[in-house]
Amino acid sequence: MPGAGLQHVSLETRRTDAEAEARFWTLLGFTRVAPPASLGESRAWWFQAPDGATQIHLLFEDDPVAPPAGHVAVVVDGWIATLTALTAAGFTIEERTPHWNAPRAPMSAHRAGTASS
Repeated sequence: MPGAGLQHVSLETRRTDAEAEARFWTLLGFTRVAPPASLGESRAWWFQAPDGATQIHLLFEDDPVAPPAGHVAVVVDGWIATLTALTAAGFTIEERTPHWNAPRAPMSAHRAGTASS
């Protein structure tokens, strides 16, 4: 059976929240990349994970929709350094009970200063 992996997750956001979203994903180690020319950059920003395979696509919408319990979980190297950088950038960290021996802290990219799942 062939292997599989997650290529991207699309998240709707207001264009006015895009800079905060970009700052958040960059602090997690993602790099902004150009979308394919056929799609254009005017309606979305794309971010590449350090693994080179996974992306986050920020889709600009006037009234973004997100499932109430929907979320993206990211694994980072340097947990303490990442939490320190996010805190320094104005994000509030609320560490939770680890699952599968992995630390976790829910937060929202577009609401610096608050933690949410």
